[in-house]
Amino acid sequence: MTDAPSPLRSLIALLDLEYVEENIFRGRQPSESLQRVFGGQVAGQALVAAGRTVPTDRPVHSLHAYFLRPGDPSIPIVYEVDRIRDGRSFTTRRVVAIQHGKPIFNLSASFQLVEVGLEHDTSMPDVPGPEGLQTLQQRMEPYKDELGGWYARPRPIDVRYVGDPPRVAKDSGRREARSRVWMRADGTLPDDPLLHVCAVTFASDMTLLDSTLIVHGKAWGTGDIVGASLDHAMWFHRQFRADEWWLYDQESPWTGRGRGLARGSIYTRDGKLAVSVVQEGLIRPPRTDAELS
Repeated sequence: MTDAPSPLRSLIALLDLEYVEENIFRGRQPSESLQRVFGGQVAGQALVAAGRTVPTDRPVHSLHAYFLRPGDPSIPIVYEVDRIRDGRSFTTRRVVAIQHGKPIFNLSASFQLVEVGLEHDTSMPDVPGPEGLQTLQQRMEPYKDELGGWYARPRPIDVRYVGDPPRVAKDSGRREARSRVWMRADGTLPDDPLLHVCAVTFASDMTLLDSTLIVHGKAWGTGDIVGASLDHAMWFHRQFRADEWWLYDQESPWTGRGRGLARGSIYTRDGKLAVSVVQEGLIRPPRTDAELS
């Protein structure tokens, strides 16, 4: 009997798409009981599909994506790549993720030859380092009866909140449209730069909408709010390693009309801005029986 793969090994396998034929790839699903496909998974897999059609000397610099339909976690996802443009400096790809014959996700990504130019970036916030912070499992342990096995499930990404997670903030009374977390892959990744970018893309969807809830005293999993990713945009500024600590500084400038907007800045451990993220999500109370009828 062999040991089960670690969560990180499972993530690496999840991002290793099957080549079907030119411009077509197939993504497997994790062996978990989920109601729908995690948004970070389909975004990460779609970026892998796009990246595998681009020369390795052109790293991705931006992606823009829409979540069109809930993904079915019981069947693989097919990714079709459209090679829109191969220019002298930039390469553009469009990827459509398909299940049951219908698109569930659409991504456009742009890749660029590395160039030298003017440089500046914002400063990383002054926050405690990750080593002295509790893991997500430790922070959520007081809620284990409420959350069931969710809180203790092994994860490929080590997440450590600088402040309070939404469920803790709901009780503590903290009301701020901001959330800061340290993250890193929980183990060592291979050196492939595309894999590191896709691992951060996977993780970027895990906590970004927290900032839309904390300010309102709401939390995931409590039954008083329904949420889902609607779109997702990322800009990659410099190379980084996803298996080294990075700070995810997240804020929400607006919520309304059943939606919430969140912005995130990802800094390397030495304080360099590596990635900028923007996402809009569905944020609304559960529908009543009368509203559904």
